Amino acid sequence: MMRGDDDIENGQAPSGARQRRPNNDNGYTYTYTSLANVSSISNAQHATNYTPDVDELKKQSSGYTTLNSFTQQRQSSATQICCSCCQSTAHLTEGPNQPYYRDTFNDQPWSCTLGTGEEHGIWMNTSDQAGTIMALLVWLLLGYSAWTFTILARTGGIPPILSAIYDILCVLALASHAKTTFTDPGTVPQSAVPNERMRREMGTPDQPLSMCSQCQTFKPPFSHHCRICNRCVSRMDHHCPWMNNCVGAGNLKHFILFLVYTWSCSVFSLLLLGWNYFMCADEDCTFNGVLTQLVRIITVLSIGSLLFTSSMLMNVQFGLMTGIGTIDRLKKKASGSVADSTEEPIPLKDVFGIGHYVSWLFPIDPLFEDYDRVMGFSTPQRLLREEMKDDPARVYSPSGLSKDMLSI
Repeated sequence: MMRGDDDIENGQAPSGARQRRPNNDNGYTYTYTSLANVSSISNAQHATNYTPDVDELKKQSSGYTTLNSFTQQRQSSATQICCSCCQSTAHLTEGPNQPYYRDTFNDQPWSCTLGTGEEHGIWMNTSDQAGTIMALLVWLLLGYSAWTFTILARTGGIPPILSAIYDILCVLALASHAKTTFTDPGTVPQSAVPNERMRREMGTPDQPLSMCSQCQTFKPPFSHHCRICNRCVSRMDHHCPWMNNCVGAGNLKHFILFLVYTWSCSVFSLLLLGWNYFMCADEDCTFNGVLTQLVRIITVLSIGSLLFTSSMLMNVQFGLMTGIGTIDRLKKKASGSVADSTEEPIPLKDVFGIGHYVSWLFPIDPLFEDYDRVMGFSTPQRLLREEMKDDPARVYSPSGLSKDMLSI
């Protein structure tokens, strides 16, 4: 029930807390890259054909204290509404000379346009009509099931409190579905550069950094080019037509929540209908006429949904435990190299973030401990903001350029 996407080998998501580690008295060595590294920047520019304009970057970055990303605002407001204790565990170690700082600058486009390109302000796949129909069908079926249980509660077939619980599960499933559909799955921008760890481990003649021949940009490990979205997606698992979107590092949490809540709806509905069938002893709780047909339809839908979501949950769980996505696993099976895999399991904090555990239950954007590490790439804009955040006096020079950049 999923659609695999071809990728060309060797050829943005919410802001988050990013980690740094002290090096010596001269400052910090960033865990992903440094603008002062001459060879790394030259390699990255060669790989992406991208030359950052320093004055433009500094002009954009000068407002990072006043501009907040839409995703960060949504996360903050939803967290405050849900529970006052839903706070990031990194807030105790944020600030000057602390291991974390929070990058809240919104470098996403402000245009109110739909699409999957970097210039579009609202992420939405509009090129796949079949995927759009299948995504709308999910809303139709879940809406039908919620309406059916509401009718059963009004006629006395099931207790109203149980119908309300089922409707809440449906709302959470639909919210997770919408969040998965309209969230950037972790696309790689044209300005992407490898982080420090990848340059250290892969930037060698034996393990060269790869480049996508379709996007003409740096290609992080475990990323694939989706021909439907026409973008490279970081840690891409597969393109799901039911979501009308790719499932990657940016929306994996929302996809898992959709599967969990849909699975819960299926189990809950089968338990309610089974309880009514075996335990109903009077005419008040008996389904008659049209209600009988509605119950038969919802029973078939629940069984099919239970089987599908159970298989998908096992597939996702296998991917988290092995660190191998669906596309990579199929390629390894075809080549017979599954037993030789050296990938590490994906930590839950790289999926659900470092926020309070209560925030894991809601389809709100996760706050990652190290955004660049999770996504597998960084950008010159983010690196310059980090340098300015640590030591503004170190960044500026009398000529208006970064002193580290002047040394390049």
